Amino acid sequence: MKTRSILAVLVFLSGVGLALAADTDVTMQMGTWKLNDGKSKFSPGAAKNTTVVYAPAGDMIKITTDGVDKDGKPTHSEWTGKFDGKDYPVTGTTSHDSRSYMPAGKHSLSFTVKKAGKTIQTGKVAVAADGKSRTVTTTGDDPSMNNTSVYDKQ
Repeated sequence: MKTRSILAVLVFLSGVGLALAADTDVTMQMGTWKLNDGKSKFSPGAAKNTTVVYAPAGDMIKITTDGVDKDGKPTHSEWTGKFDGKDYPVTGTTSHDSRSYMPAGKHSLSFTVKKAGKTIQTGKVAVAADGKSRTVTTTGDDPSMNNTSVYDKQ
């Protein structure tokens, strides 16, 4: 009897996990996204990612960002990892050295940006239901990290 009860609980929890996974569609993140500067709100001194590309990289995802820093100089970074909440390294930037992403609802991801193991910024990436735009909200240690960026799918 005890074994059946434990088995029933495990089956139930597995079903809940599958239901939650089915409710999260991160594939809508994939593709090229261009910044819609007119719809975005940036704090003074903020850097801007003008183009963000999400692409498959084997069993992982590669996110490439191009933009400008607070002085208007070009920036470029690359992250390859999984949307599993674990930290993966970032290359091409000195502002941070790792990011982690995880599903945060249907068509959404939450992320954490770290430098030397310390969280410096958090945020959420939410793709519109029609898949044509996405909004990235960020909060960070520095006031220039508190922004709302809107992107259009290319």
